[in-house]
Amino acid sequence: MNIGVDAAALGMSNAVTSSTNNVNSGYWNPAGLVHLEDHQLSLMHANYFANIAKYDYIAYANTIDDESAWGISLIRFGVDDIMNTTELIDSQGNIDYNRISLFSTADYGVTFSYARKLQVPGFQFGVNAKIIRRIIGDFASSWGFGFDAGLQFEKNDWKFGLMLRDITTTYNVWSIDEAEYKKIADAISGQNQELPESTEITAPKAQLGLSKKFIVRYDYSILAAANLNMQFAKTNDILSTDFVSVDPALGFEFGYTDLVFLRAGVGNFQNIQQIDTTEKVGFQPNIGLGFKYKGIQIDYALTNLGNQSAALYSNIFSVKVDLGLFRN
Repeated sequence: MNIGVDAAALGMSNAVTSSTNNVNSGYWNPAGLVHLEDHQLSLMHANYFANIAKYDYIAYANTIDDESAWGISLIRFGVDDIMNTTELIDSQGNIDYNRISLFSTADYGVTFSYARKLQVPGFQFGVNAKIIRRIIGDFASSWGFGFDAGLQFEKNDWKFGLMLRDITTTYNVWSIDEAEYKKIADAISGQNQELPESTEITAPKAQLGLSKKFIVRYDYSILAAANLNMQFAKTNDILSTDFVSVDPALGFEFGYTDLVFLRAGVGNFQNIQQIDTTEKVGFQPNIGLGFKYKGIQIDYALTNLGNQSAALYSNIFSVKVDLGLFRN
């Protein structure tokens, strides 16, 4: 749930908390769903680790009335066809390759979103209810639940956004198959002797955003955006205290007649310790392209430039469709 969706947003280094205004707002800030004019569909696919792991996303959103909207999305991140060699050696000590089986490990996130305009002009809010499902073959599985809340405000063409993720703390409760676990308990002497903890906790996080769109000679536009991504713990983020750690992000989108878009961003600023114990600041630059025509938008993002980035994948494609265009 931390990876991100939509190549357009990823090309801007995720600095879209205040400006998001389409079906993908369910992920970035559900308050942005109120900007929908009709129902939309979004799809995204990306590969990790030289195509070993796959990340897929689908979302749908629609208006309820002039003041509110709703959405639903599904994320799957998984590795398929992993070889299970726990029974490779039979009871006589012989290696039998026919005893190898395949399994998958996958994480699923289903999000239900609702957004509404407030009576105060320029304000809108949104909430998410999330169901998390994690599966590791026949070995273990878990269920989790959590909530997000978002707020947006617009005044004099400036947009402000606040996204609070996992506001109640998201809990995943694991169920472990002890019979399957015993098969690997003695694989390495002295290890895996006790069952893992059955509860996994995702702590709250916050994102504060600011953006403004500038029109240049009617045909050209520039969207400038900034985010402060906050975790309430001490991390390697460039600004870090015992109470909160802050990772800034900057994003830009250059548009021509709302048809072609060029995007760039930089984020993920981290203090990285070197081998000689000195520290240097690492960061992740991103770039992207977009094309929009008659309600169909295709976006691409490259999130691993040179050796500066620690991104786990490089090439992301996404598609967004205004389904209202297909009505008779």
